[in-house]
Amino acid sequence: MHFREDMRRIRCAVLLCLLSVMVLMLPTAYLLVGNLRAPSSCVEQVTEERGSRFLKQRALDTATVTLASAEKPRAHLTVKKQNALKTMGKHMPILQWEDKRGLAFTKNNLSYSSSSLVIPVSGDYYVYAQVTFRGPIENYSEPSSVTEIITKVTDSYPEPTRLLTGTKTLSESGKRWFQPIYLGAVVSLEAGDKLMVNVSDIRLVDYTKEHNTFFGAFLL
Repeated sequence: MHFREDMRRIRCAVLLCLLSVMVLMLPTAYLLVGNLRAPSSCVEQVTEERGSRFLKQRALDTATVTLASAEKPRAHLTVKKQNALKTMGKHMPILQWEDKRGLAFTKNNLSYSSSSLVIPVSGDYYVYAQVTFRGPIENYSEPSSVTEIITKVTDSYPEPTRLLTGTKTLSESGKRWFQPIYLGAVVSLEAGDKLMVNVSDIRLVDYTKEHNTFFGAFLL
């Protein structure tokens, strides 16, 4: 009997010890779980901070690009009444342009001088021109076609270079007609190059509306 009572006492003591150990382990387990969660929240915070910095840097880069674009040379010229048939050697007549009034402008050192756009810095430019021809003209023999040419003149080469050419055939002889020719392309230019527009017959150019006949360029 004494042996059985001793065993019961031993079992009770062991159970009490186990319960005590479990109670003591609960706070430790809670602290461990908290420490495990902390790095995860830190990672999320770091990710959010990196994302915020990326967005701010992207916005700054966009603003810089926009500012740089605003400072690039560009010009848009509009047609005006031609005073004389200005030519260069055996080449076609050269159109004269308006560079200040109405829709016309020159910015950031891309200037207009002597019927030419003068390139200020070397680079790739988009060059464009539209010439609208119209007819018929009284007491004047109508041609069978009209031609527009964007020409480059450079100090390193004595002869003008044709950059872009457009020709259209006229089929409405004797009737009132309008025939626009648009030219545009990316061209590599050097500082000091001069751009001009030649036409086959300057008397047929429509100079009545500035949005019908225009000429321009801008640095890419």
